[in-house]
Amino acid sequence: MPLITLWPPAYTRYVYGSRFLSQLCLRNCYATVAPATSRQPRTPDSDSALPSSLDKNILAHLSTDIPSLHELIRQYEANSGHVFRCSLPYESRPSESRQRHGLPNTSGDSESNIVMIAHCVETRDDHKVSLSSGFALEAPSAIPGETLFLTCAHTLEEARYFVSPDINLVSSKSGTFVISGSPEYQQIYPVSAIPSALPRSDLLVLASSKASVQTLPMSPYPAQPGTCIRAHFVSHSKSPPMEPGWIPWVGGTWSKWVRGTVLGYRDFAGRETMPGTYDALSHLLFTPLPTMGSSGGPIIDDESGAVIGVMLGTRMDNGIEGVRGWGVPSETIFEMFSLPGLEGKR
Repeated sequence: MPLITLWPPAYTRYVYGSRFLSQLCLRNCYATVAPATSRQPRTPDSDSALPSSLDKNILAHLSTDIPSLHELIRQYEANSGHVFRCSLPYESRPSESRQRHGLPNTSGDSESNIVMIAHCVETRDDHKVSLSSGFALEAPSAIPGETLFLTCAHTLEEARYFVSPDINLVSSKSGTFVISGSPEYQQIYPVSAIPSALPRSDLLVLASSKASVQTLPMSPYPAQPGTCIRAHFVSHSKSPPMEPGWIPWVGGTWSKWVRGTVLGYRDFAGRETMPGTYDALSHLLFTPLPTMGSSGGPIIDDESGAVIGVMLGTRMDNGIEGVRGWGVPSETIFEMFSLPGLEGKR
């Protein structure tokens, strides 16, 4: 089986010239989604440095009272493939009120329905923060008051390097946070657990309490090639990107709802597959190419307002077609939930 190397648009901030990073021996890494993985170093773009104020706000919430990355990674490994004893509602044609939860309003505001996910670690001298996007699911958590969030798994995979046993983490603190709110006021909530994940599909479910954001409607049916979509893109540049439509987002970042198109599907071996057949629709190809930091964000059917996929990054499709947007169809998300009518049954 050929190795499929991806370049997901996750974002990682590093503090350079420090003992911590010299022990890590790692810079920005391109994660991969395939049966095997490989990583390549990348020199960071100085203009893409995340505002230090966001770093400080996130790190200020680190404490020994929240689950560490060590514990969350242990849960990630133990709960991979876990099926919830609840169902995820089928909302291929959501009501008008639910439809507005997914799509932006007429002003283009993201309405805080898309969240930022931050995995971070802080040592005595240094820190490191890895960011992606995510959104809330309309499914109950096992613990009352908690909200389930869906995001990509590869940023947590990269977090293994943050807390490698080879690194001296004495007096260190780590954790994962859900960040929502407005550009003026951001809300930062710790992740309490990782109840399920599908590593091969690069999907991760996080549980967090108190985070109050609207859940997005999910469609279990794959969109046909040619379907018009909206995707929530993120930019971590210090100044607004040159293209029109970007608006301030949480922590000094920028966001934009971008129109695009579903191009097709591939199985895990990279072979072309089609909806309506017995083919495995493992991954979804779309345009345009997502930006760094957009990994884990939703791909929404422009007509219905339902989520039909999750962005993971980009990949080279072939020498003729070139690089495409790369994601996973939403029907894969339903594999982590019980079928309707079978909730609670073993």
